[in-house]
Amino acid sequence: MLAPRAEARTLLRVPAEDLASRFRAVRAATERLVEPLSDEDCAIQSMPDASPTKWHLAHTTWFFETLVLERQPGYRSPHPAYRELFNSYYQSLGEPYPRPRRGLLSRPSLDQVHSYRAQVDDAILSLLEQGEPRDPALTDVIELGLQHEQQHQELLVTDVKHLLSCNPLGPAYLEKAESPPGGDPAPVEWLAFEPGLGAIGHDGPGFAFDNERPRHRVFVRPFALASRPATNREYLAFVEDGGYERPELWLSDGFAALGRGGWRAPLYWRRGPEGWSALTVAGVRPVRAEEPVCHVSYFEADAFARWSGARLPSEAEWELAAAGAPVEGHFAESGYFHPAPTRPRPGRPTALFGDVWEWTASAYAPYPGFRPLSGPLGEYNGKFMCSQLVLRGGSCATPASHIRPTYRNFFYPDARWQFSGIRLARDPA
Repeated sequence: MLAPRAEARTLLRVPAEDLASRFRAVRAATERLVEPLSDEDCAIQSMPDASPTKWHLAHTTWFFETLVLERQPGYRSPHPAYRELFNSYYQSLGEPYPRPRRGLLSRPSLDQVHSYRAQVDDAILSLLEQGEPRDPALTDVIELGLQHEQQHQELLVTDVKHLLSCNPLGPAYLEKAESPPGGDPAPVEWLAFEPGLGAIGHDGPGFAFDNERPRHRVFVRPFALASRPATNREYLAFVEDGGYERPELWLSDGFAALGRGGWRAPLYWRRGPEGWSALTVAGVRPVRAEEPVCHVSYFEADAFARWSGARLPSEAEWELAAAGAPVEGHFAESGYFHPAPTRPRPGRPTALFGDVWEWTASAYAPYPGFRPLSGPLGEYNGKFMCSQLVLRGGSCATPASHIRPTYRNFFYPDARWQFSGIRLARDPA
């Protein structure tokens, strides 16, 4: 039997140059997301799946302290109790504080959490600025911590939006945020892809999470992919055709979730005397027909696909279709935090990246030959490979530097509070 390769359990090496500058930039981006919020906004947890903003600030700091600084000789934490309070799910590092109770942590205060961030930032930057040579493994973990913080930047925005949706006043997160410009998208074009062997997964320079590897060969049957995501206009036709009342369109678990949740439209949609409106980060405004439909669960995406005479793509189909496509779209840097209408590009798929995460029909499972990272970092992805579905492409709340064609996001099929949308696929007639 061949011995396993040692490098399979390490992080993919990332360049060490300018890591201090990148550290400052990512940490500052998180702080900017918090600026529009009150102290009260930062303390509340709207549901068990969401976390208070204050917890996001502390947990991303906990990552650097626990997995980087604690490994440095002589380091002593100024706040030992934080090791438990702000541990998310790393059982090998102690017993995490229960997730559904994070909103009960009135102490430490928001100011104390900001002070904690500053203390850890100073220590990390001091470590980075010691000069070469640097421990390559150390730079790997710091880069992973930055990618981890970018994930939490998106979660922070989605959690804040959900929190504000619980307020009858319909408050805005960003008063001046407007939707990106764009006109009516072109009619859907069905782009044909030939059958055959292809390869998916990350292989090469640059960062990737362990769940994106190893790169491996896949066989796909002939398929067609919609040239753009489904729009609010198209989804509204499904709603008005009784889509939420027709059990033949739904998976059994989906129809049960619909009944429990009282779903009648995408999350944040409201029907009033003047038609449909939706809560956005800029407050409540009319649903715009030309925008990609957003905040739908896998169950809703699947039912819409069946109603449309189509299906959802597999993640292999999605990645093969995205091969060579530019990573462009509306990302967090635009400041809109809202999906925009797509610009037609005949003969090629548009808006594969940014705007809305696109549900696939693929279960979140390990790739052939997958091996988790060694030590506590092995808990980052692998242990969640059960009962969840893969989404691809990023959203309007994803940092642009964080996304790539091989990125695998994953959520439970009833999740709706993320910026999740739909791109249809179908088989040849």
